[in-house]
Amino acid sequence: MGASFAVATFLAVSGYDITPVLLLFGIAIALWYLQAGPGVGVGKRFHVLGGNRQGPGVPGVSFSDIGGQEVAKRELLEALEFVVNADKVKALGIRPLRGILLTGPPGTGKTLLAKAAASYAGSVFLAASGSEFVEMYAGVGAQRVRQLFNMARTRAARERRGSAMIFIDEIEVLGGKRGKHTSHLEYDQTLNQLLVEMDGINPYDDIRLLVIGATNRADLLDPALLRPGRFDRVVQVNLPDREGRLHILRIHTKGKPLAEDVDLEEIARGTFGFSGAHLENLVNEAAILAMRQGKSAIGAKEFRDAIDKVIMGEKLDRRPSRADLERIAFHEVGHALASEVLRPGSVSTITVTSRGKALGYTRQTQEEDLCLYTRDWLEDQLAVLLGGAVAEEIRFGTRSTGAANDFEQALEIARRLVGSGMSQLGVVNVDELPRQLYHETMSSIMKGQERRVRQILESRKDTLVEASAALLENEKIDGDEFREMLRAAGRRASPGGQALT
Repeated sequence: MGASFAVATFLAVSGYDITPVLLLFGIAIALWYLQAGPGVGVGKRFHVLGGNRQGPGVPGVSFSDIGGQEVAKRELLEALEFVVNADKVKALGIRPLRGILLTGPPGTGKTLLAKAAASYAGSVFLAASGSEFVEMYAGVGAQRVRQLFNMARTRAARERRGSAMIFIDEIEVLGGKRGKHTSHLEYDQTLNQLLVEMDGINPYDDIRLLVIGATNRADLLDPALLRPGRFDRVVQVNLPDREGRLHILRIHTKGKPLAEDVDLEEIARGTFGFSGAHLENLVNEAAILAMRQGKSAIGAKEFRDAIDKVIMGEKLDRRPSRADLERIAFHEVGHALASEVLRPGSVSTITVTSRGKALGYTRQTQEEDLCLYTRDWLEDQLAVLLGGAVAEEIRFGTRSTGAANDFEQALEIARRLVGSGMSQLGVVNVDELPRQLYHETMSSIMKGQERRVRQILESRKDTLVEASAALLENEKIDGDEFREMLRAAGRRASPGGQALT
């Protein structure tokens, strides 16, 4: 740089026009800035992450910090034996794994599992997102892939570690199926470079590399990326079951002051479908609610309110008119009454408090998580969904738009009944069914369950009116209180004074 400046000064003093030279020099600086400038321009957006560290480049996360993913942890630990016990693997002539793909819904802990794997193996950990590799400039993505692999080897050698792990989140952006992008081949070039780099991993090098990818859209990945020799193992990271949710809740409530009335097992039962991220947010929201109310401990009420907030959103300031509130109350009690009759003990909360897009809602729980759904279970759920609209019709003679979302869910269940061979048509190919026959079958299923739930509600009309009045007065009824109303109504209806079943 000094010599160039001296030459330019000499030429200018000698009377030469150095404008073209300055122009070329400016263009060179601009290209350097865009392509590979260290810490500047486009290059600034490409960086690697390490998280909390025990040492340089090693994440401070262990497998004990992750709950609800016992199967995924076992598969990862088995795969990591190739990194930890390299000498034994070499003696047996085993080819170590080059890549592990973590796939599952968002918030289930894929990034935490990758960090825990690096911590367990004592490996240098480098992380990047798939979106960081793709730019509008040709060749930048492939260059960044090479840079990431070189950086992993260099850092591991500098820190005197025998292995390094490269974690690529959102890998479907980088590794999507080739040939889909017709505008330019930058995506394909970037993927090709990743394939070349993974093929170039020598398991017997001084620095052993392991690539861990994470995605919730494995169906978008190119088949060449998933073949053996690249991503050798696919680990499913699913939503936690009840025991897993309980484990996660214990991890996130550790060190937090909990009131005596808090039952983590009950909370785990009531959070079906929650991911680890949802559960962490639930505990945090409950703590915030306790702080707002000036409490020194987090109680069961805060956890119940936090569950409602995580599912439905924050309470709204708007308040419907009295007539709308009455309709909403009958609608929600219709859901709850159908649910409690068909599945005793399933109602957790009924409320007419507006949250998010819902003017009111009924929250259900179930004793155990289900992997398979029977025809009876699906039909019961369909009847519960229709209970709100039928209750409105019984009380007011008309329905409202408040049941639109219920109908969408009910139609989806009806489609599942037909597609799973549980309808009157038996086993059929839905795509080849005549549209008229398909429509008639769907209508028959919906009308059958509508008649069923109407019979349930009309036979308990007094309870429907009583519970709706109580809901209007208190804005919320918990499940135990609602069940006591049903038992009291049963005792009044029974000649011997015993509750009806």
